[in-house]
Amino acid sequence: MNLENKLSQGLVQIYTGDGKGKTTAALGLALRAAGHGLKVEVIQYLKGSTYTGELYSTERLANLNIKQFGKGCSYAALIKQGLMGCTGCGECFIKNSKNKEAHQKFVTWAYEYTKEILEEGKQDLVILDEINNALRYDLLSTEDVLKLIELKSEQTELILTGRRMPQDILEKADLVTEMKAIKHPYQQGIKSRRGIEY
Repeated sequence: MNLENKLSQGLVQIYTGDGKGKTTAALGLALRAAGHGLKVEVIQYLKGSTYTGELYSTERLANLNIKQFGKGCSYAALIKQGLMGCTGCGECFIKNSKNKEAHQKFVTWAYEYTKEILEEGKQDLVILDEINNALRYDLLSTEDVLKLIELKSEQTELILTGRRMPQDILEKADLVTEMKAIKHPYQQGIKSRRGIEY
């Protein structure tokens, strides 16, 4: 029997909610798909920290690619070497930035890249990580995201992550998982940890 490395049917999944684990769940699925020889593309909206563990892991997996579109971290090289941890300064997040135009450029580039990937239809699994941040800060519209969903091929699995996903987008999904925040280490003053949160 010849098993082709293609999905028989691609669905739309959404990981949303205020709890931790949306990106982690999507990356877990990416790892599973890559292990089966599927081609995986992860497009990270408004993330550009360049020191996350998933970036280093994917260097070893030829069929799993991550593209980041966001402001980088000033301390990325030191964090990568393990010489310091994330300071929590928030400079890499839009909510702490006064330069909305710069973030708009990153989102525009990410959106155009996403359209290109979906139109080509060569990837089996496409993850739009934190795309909802672009919606929350009015850098993309709900209609823009719905157009991306329409672009996916029948054999492409599409995953969207982010808090407070609009109802119109939720209705287009085949699977919606809501992460609920019950307890978090941040509430105890524990900062992001290398290898766990990034």
